Amino acid sequence: MVKALRTPSTAINALLALLIVGAAIWGVNLIRSTSSGNEAKATDVRTVTVSQGTVTKTVSADGTVESASTAAATFTTSGTVTSIKVKVGDKVTKGQLLAQVDATDAQRDLDLANANLDAANDSLDRAQDAGTDTTTAENAVTSAELAVDDAAAEVAGTKLKAPMAGTVTAVNGSLGGSSSGSSSSSSGSSAGTGGSGASSSNTSSSGFIDIADLSRVQITAAFSESDTTALKTGQSATITWNALENAETTGKVVAVDPTATTSNSVVTYGVTISLPDPPDGTKPGQTVSVAVVTGSVDNAVKVNSAAVTATGRRSTVTVLTSTGTQEVRQVEVGLQGDDAYQITSGLTAGERVVVPTSSTTTSNSGTRTGTGFGTGGGGFTGGGGAPPGGR
Repeated sequence: MVKALRTPSTAINALLALLIVGAAIWGVNLIRSTSSGNEAKATDVRTVTVSQGTVTKTVSADGTVESASTAAATFTTSGTVTSIKVKVGDKVTKGQLLAQVDATDAQRDLDLANANLDAANDSLDRAQDAGTDTTTAENAVTSAELAVDDAAAEVAGTKLKAPMAGTVTAVNGSLGGSSSGSSSSSSGSSAGTGGSGASSSNTSSSGFIDIADLSRVQITAAFSESDTTALKTGQSATITWNALENAETTGKVVAVDPTATTSNSVVTYGVTISLPDPPDGTKPGQTVSVAVVTGSVDNAVKVNSAAVTATGRRSTVTVLTSTGTQEVRQVEVGLQGDDAYQITSGLTAGERVVVPTSSTTTSNSGTRTGTGFGTGGGGFTGGGGAPPGGR
């Protein structure tokens, strides 16, 4: 009877021992898990190193390659086209004959004007010989001379001549067609020779024959209203070709349109950029990407823009000290570059600052924190590193 009572007691003691051992193991694992979690949390802090170098601010837009000098030549005398001397791709010189219209009517008018002038001169001679008043006869001669000049211009206008040297880019008429009289126009040049004139123009136009100087090209781009406020003539620009592999060159802003263009409620301003050294294969009409440098500071103390938090006019960063603690510090920001901000006071090169894990953007009176790392972590050594003692 006594033996039967001792057996359950032994089993209960063994069960209690197992429970105690299990609780001990669970407690040890819990402590290790908490410690590992704290360590992982510490190593999750991302930092960038304050450095010294150049801070650059750019604005970008898409653009198009155009000839820097073009002309649209059109007959100044109406008539039926009887001859076209050139085709697309031909190189022409200034004053070269491009096309002709039928000059029969114009020549007949000139012959009649000359005959009238001869008659007016005869009348003036008779009045002078008779010693009578010559006023009426003199006026008739003057009028006849003006008529001859006009008729001669009409004859000259039957021949279309190149207002500038260049390459024929379009022939917009055909043999047997009718050409209405108007002056030719050009952009970037001004000339006029025998039957075709040229006047400066900022807008492209189409004439009977279009000519462009393909040896001189430029870039035209449409920049947004906000970006245009930072653009000035003389600023440096980098041009990258979309169709030409590894094609990139530099130019300068030479003109900013004084008036805007609005399309689909979007306001843009036209900007002209010089292209002194175009890459091989450059042709008018090609599309490019343009980046204009609107600000640059050399030897600046700089930090990744994602590390700076702005609240109203106050900017702060979180500095990671050598002991691993974090210190919020107010800084003065100079040029706000594309990927980095110039820091004029509050930081020194070599310090490490924490990049916030979340980003917020509000109005100018609100709070703004970084939206992430720039290209290559902002180009800063040590970007994304762990805090000291975090490993």
